[in-house]
Amino acid sequence: MTRISRRRALALGGAGVAATIAGAAGWVATDGPITPVGDRVQGGSPDEELARPAELVGRDGRLDVELVAAAGVRIAGRDTRALGFNGSSPGPTLRVRPGDELAVRMTNHLDQPTNLHTHGLRVSPQGDGDNAFVRIEPGASFDYRYRVPPDHPPGTQWYHPHHHRTVADQLFGGLAGALLVDGGPALPVADDRVLLVTDITLEPDGSVAAVGPMDRMRGREGDLVLVNGQHRPVVPATSGEAQRWRIVNACTSRVLALRLEGHTLAQIAQDGTFLPGPVAEGRAVLAPGNRIDVVVSPVVAGRFALILDPFDRGNAMMGGTRSGGPITLATLVVDGQAAPAPALPVTLPAESAVAPATARRSTTFRMGMGGPMMGGGQAVMTIDGRPFDPDRDDQIVAAGTVEEWTVLNSGPLAHPFHLHVWPFTVVAASDGRPTAGVPQDVVLVPAGGWVKVRIAFTTHTGRSVYHCHILDHEDAGMMATVVVR
Repeated sequence: MTRISRRRALALGGAGVAATIAGAAGWVATDGPITPVGDRVQGGSPDEELARPAELVGRDGRLDVELVAAAGVRIAGRDTRALGFNGSSPGPTLRVRPGDELAVRMTNHLDQPTNLHTHGLRVSPQGDGDNAFVRIEPGASFDYRYRVPPDHPPGTQWYHPHHHRTVADQLFGGLAGALLVDGGPALPVADDRVLLVTDITLEPDGSVAAVGPMDRMRGREGDLVLVNGQHRPVVPATSGEAQRWRIVNACTSRVLALRLEGHTLAQIAQDGTFLPGPVAEGRAVLAPGNRIDVVVSPVVAGRFALILDPFDRGNAMMGGTRSGGPITLATLVVDGQAAPAPALPVTLPAESAVAPATARRSTTFRMGMGGPMMGGGQAVMTIDGRPFDPDRDDQIVAAGTVEEWTVLNSGPLAHPFHLHVWPFTVVAASDGRPTAGVPQDVVLVPAGGWVKVRIAFTTHTGRSVYHCHILDHEDAGMMATVVVR
């Protein structure tokens, strides 16, 4: 991907800077609407209201869904050859309750294998559950049955493909959707919205741009940053009426550093579980895969930009990974006379603290290059010195135990650590960040640093994976297996 500047347009497609200077028709992300280079035709209204993805809601303890993964969706107001579920990106929002069964027939109309990961659901990793080892061939289907535990916490989760070596391309192409577990306390909000953030790079013909070795090494960041598949949509609001925003970082590699002009973000939940009480934040940082729930309380009329600030993920051998910006993701448009915001509950139903650990272990993320960097060398990503092997058991854990893991990062890039099925509580980090004290499933491990997490392997048994959630790194081998028995 060729960046023209950090303040202006980013050329979309393989034609690069030379073609852009020559006036070739391509797509760019500017401070205005999406526009083809040369003819200035808009690709979507800058005042388009934020779309609500279609919702599929469970009834009588069950939700039956068919998800079809295929190319051909509308992105940023344009018809493209990007990927989606059921003809849209993001796919439909799935809503279940604790104790429900979620039945998904996943059908693959792509030209490569795929599968489905219910990111954040605490369900069995075996058989037809959240099984990372399922392979759905092109043209085939697979029937998943996710049995949501009756004590599952309510919150914001999401779903996306997870077939090793195709994950980054498929998520970058647009395959993602929200998955909500309903319940929790009544909140004084007038609206409840999903804001699923993705990024993508598109060629002039609307196809998803290919990614080279260096972008895979760094972890790709797309030239278009979208909310619910839209470029810079508007979120309407009324003074004195609060809104709950469920923000999902569904980007392949990009860290979201978010702030809302003129407002604090009252964070009430992270990674699908409530905090002990609301926390007022001027800026919220989400690693790839993270979710936060915030309450936004407008009190005066006006237009307020939701800003994505640059975030430095470190350096990958050659070139940095500092995102361009700042970027306007969306605009909160508030009408009505000034009015006070409703008070939020002082306490929220946070989960109980995890018991002390009875065992300890460490695991190390490493990265390198397998050949001459300027000659097309490939990234080599490992955990504990070994690339991923689905047939190898890397960590064997006794069921019913609580362990403390030290996740070490020996490389020059921050790596988001993600463990499927079993959430963890961050105990400490080498950069001294404050810890929330509640479970989560993604944490950013600083370059050259470490994070200590406490994991309760007290629910499901079975075999699953942990990995770097920069998904180019996962596809290149930065993933390992864990077996609980």
